[in-house]
Amino acid sequence: MSAPLTHIEHRRDMAAAFRWTARLDMHEGIANHYSLAVSDDGAQFLMNPYGRHWSKMRASDLVELDANREPTDLGDRVDPTAWAIHGAIHRKVPHARCVMHLHSKYATALSCLKDPTLPPIDQTTMRFFNRVAIDFGFDGMGLDDEAERLATILGNRSVMMMGQHGVLVVAPTVAQAFDEIYYFEKAAQNYIVALSTGRELNIASDDVAEKTARQWADYPSAGQKHLAAIRDLLDEEEPEYAH
Repeated sequence: MSAPLTHIEHRRDMAAAFRWTARLDMHEGIANHYSLAVSDDGAQFLMNPYGRHWSKMRASDLVELDANREPTDLGDRVDPTAWAIHGAIHRKVPHARCVMHLHSKYATALSCLKDPTLPPIDQTTMRFFNRVAIDFGFDGMGLDDEAERLATILGNRSVMMMGQHGVLVVAPTVAQAFDEIYYFEKAAQNYIVALSTGRELNIASDDVAEKTARQWADYPSAGQKHLAAIRDLLDEEEPEYAH
């Protein structure tokens, strides 16, 4: 069993995830947020500061917040919608140690469909078969009761399709959450591109889709290896991310 990560390594994992998301053009500049619980009860969490571009994020830039106490610099250092959504999830969802929310191109396009369900048409979409919560109640930018509603709808799932909004992923670690949101965007891309052909989709049986989803879940250390490879590249090309 590997030793638990130190606080600085948590920060470096987060900074690497931000920078790689920017490289993949899955970000929105200074918008969207990733957060990570750093206390046993999940109430204390790290999040990207308001106004810092994802491509420039450093480990030391992340702000530490308390999900039970509204920050005094809301709207200055802390994005109000991010505080509302991430704070509510860290308060209400124990398994959500890391929370990643994006308006990435293909996941957001999927969220705009009347039926945002992701059918099992290939092995990547099958990863998420029957594993995605869907919110159909979009009612603005998360400043009112949306955050509490989202935390309730997520339940014990790890992925939530936020109708007319984007995607949200939770996981025990940064590595697992990033791997999940990366592959969800890939799955949404495969589906949207397949739809664009106008031809009939080849949808797998429930048995095959479920078998494949379980094989994904059992794949050894995939998320950890994925993030380690990203940090390897950043150590060479953008070592300041770790500062």
